[in-house]
Amino acid sequence: MRYLLDTHVLLWLAGDADRVAQRVRTELADAAERRVSSASAMEIALKTRLGKLPGGDGVITGWDRIVRGFLATELPLTAAHMLHAGAMDWPHRDPFDRMLLAQATIEGLVLVTQDRRITAYRGIQTLTW
Repeated sequence: MRYLLDTHVLLWLAGDADRVAQRVRTELADAAERRVSSASAMEIALKTRLGKLPGGDGVITGWDRIVRGFLATELPLTAAHMLHAGAMDWPHRDPFDRMLLAQATIEGLVLVTQDRRITAYRGIQTLTW
């Protein structure tokens, strides 16, 4: 399987991996591909700047090391992702969730998340616990 990590999953794996179920960690370890969105980098930087993410500075300075440590590759945002995110008929307004959902949809990735608003979206494949 090919996976895209939601931002909260990335943060939990980086700082408190036990918050992610062992079954999910095992699936990720055995995955053919693990991706981390560049949208997550912006979300982390923004929330850190606004004081909403304690410890975010460590994630920002260690971004490349963290992504490499997951044996993941970064998934950049493209115009196709952004156009899809903006056009989705979905009442959820969080732009980062929209970007991640669009990337997972277009790239055919399973989105690893515990966000029930995302798992409720029809047509998206998710891995949750």
